[in-house]
Amino acid sequence: MAESKPRRLKGHKATATCCVASRDRPGVILTSGEDGCVCWFDMRCKDVVNTMEVGKEAVSSICFKPGDENMIYVSSGKEVMCFDVHLATSWKPLEKYNYNKEEINQIACNSKSSFLAATDDGGDVKIIDIRQQCLYKTLRAGHTSICSSVQFLPWRPWEVISGGLDSKLVMWDFSKGRPYKIVDFGLDDVNSGGSAGQCLNPAFVHAIAVPETDMLNKSGKICVVARGDGVVDVINIETELAAMKSKTSTTSQKGSQNKSKTSSSTADAENPDQNGRKRLHLDFSLGGHTAAVSCVAFSLFGERGKFIISGGNDKSVKVWDWSTYLDAGQTSNGIDILQLNFNLSRKVNWLCTTPSETENLVVCDTSKVVKVYSVS
Repeated sequence: MAESKPRRLKGHKATATCCVASRDRPGVILTSGEDGCVCWFDMRCKDVVNTMEVGKEAVSSICFKPGDENMIYVSSGKEVMCFDVHLATSWKPLEKYNYNKEEINQIACNSKSSFLAATDDGGDVKIIDIRQQCLYKTLRAGHTSICSSVQFLPWRPWEVISGGLDSKLVMWDFSKGRPYKIVDFGLDDVNSGGSAGQCLNPAFVHAIAVPETDMLNKSGKICVVARGDGVVDVINIETELAAMKSKTSTTSQKGSQNKSKTSSSTADAENPDQNGRKRLHLDFSLGGHTAAVSCVAFSLFGERGKFIISGGNDKSVKVWDWSTYLDAGQTSNGIDILQLNFNLSRKVNWLCTTPSETENLVVCDTSKVVKVYSVS
């Protein structure tokens, strides 16, 4: 793997907040900023291809519409808008959704392009039916603070997972509008005591990432969590749910033999490091972040999903070869898991990866210039 001087993408007049890379057109990148603009970059071109003025408020999140990347969704303030990039001369939104009562932090579209999720400062997750262009469900009572992030689970078509500044990761059945599993990282910290040298910030969930469908054979059905205490957590969702179901079924039975089994099952469910198969903690002891982790992503270059990329408030971006953890029988002694470290001059707001062999790591820091690195 190699590290080189970054390419600088100029187009924003204020801090860049978010970036997303095209899957269908390698080298095409969209970025958003506090200037209320979305910039369209093509890595084959020297300058910005197009700049779209969304509004006066900062653009907090952007995403492509899966299956039709000519359509993009943009969140600004309390509003979600849809644009056709071919209509660049007018930049008038084709759709507008104003269901969130507080400022939106992240939007995400499901793989079938039927639903869009929008999280907000009030802790709600709005599920929008983008085919019928109406509100489908409001998911609330899962978070007690700001809901920062959301992703659909591609292998569970009616489920989303959200993270918040209450240190909770919530798994939802959005067809029913209620949570069915909550992971509280605040409780985990109390139980584990944390690693020596780990930063002492609360374990707020700042971002989450889930693998795409074609990564599942290698990665498994996992979720990667960017935490405020500098930890990147890799959670096997199906194992978590199986442990929960096992605990529920065994506690309903009677008899000393069943009680013994319950005790064992409960211990496995509550101890995230037990057997090394449930959660992988990429923390300070493994060369991880020394301040809050602001974003995480899977690598789209090379063997898709082989690397986890994390960026943080410690002005660093780290490339984790977490596949070595899988190949080594899922033991987290830390040898060679951290593959590469980029030391930056500013804190990281967001990052994404591209399918290209070079110029495949895009970083939005707290400046208006977007940086593009090569990981090979």
